[in-house]
Amino acid sequence: MAAYRSEDDYDYLFKLVLIGDSGVGKSNILSRFTRNEFSLESKSTIGVEFATRSLNVDSKVIKAQIWDTAGQERYRAITSAYYRGAVGALLVYDVTRRTTFENAERWLRELRDHTDPNIVVMLVGNKSDLRHLVAVSTEDGKAFAEKESLCFMETSALEATNVENAFAEVLTQIYRIVSKKIIDSGVDSAGSVPGRGEKINVKDDVSALKKVGCCST
Repeated sequence: MAAYRSEDDYDYLFKLVLIGDSGVGKSNILSRFTRNEFSLESKSTIGVEFATRSLNVDSKVIKAQIWDTAGQERYRAITSAYYRGAVGALLVYDVTRRTTFENAERWLRELRDHTDPNIVVMLVGNKSDLRHLVAVSTEDGKAFAEKESLCFMETSALEATNVENAFAEVLTQIYRIVSKKIIDSGVDSAGSVPGRGEKINVKDDVSALKKVGCCST
């Protein structure tokens, strides 16, 4: 029988941020992933919320600390603190609202202005369950992701489609970059390997991400 691991027993802690316009479903993506819950009542996030969940990647326990912020302009003052230390991001748009997709470029620019340039970013087209209302095609999403070297998935927080996959993909990409850095540095003394719970930086390793490739299903 596998040994029980407590909530505080993890090998790596990665900070992820959710970004995108208000109303695209960021909070429901977060609650679906961390609590397997969905709320039909749409209410705007005030300020910042965050939640955590751990996943197993290559026999390591990866704890994700996921931050969710309001998409409204009036909360933009919290920007730098919100992004600080983030090594992954989900950039979310609503497939039924074209403007939310058009604004993705601005969100991506802001993200890159405030984080390490090699942050792992997943472009997420949410509300894929509303097929009859789709205003942004899968091809458009893929093309933008390709142009900007992003991962890409379409999700439905309502139907729980691809939400788990999107987070798992981002966390796996970050972990592989970190693992490659440890191997490339020839570290074999335990004292030099990032310790349990240490936040990880992914500087200078975008090449590792590109080699691994991203899921685009």
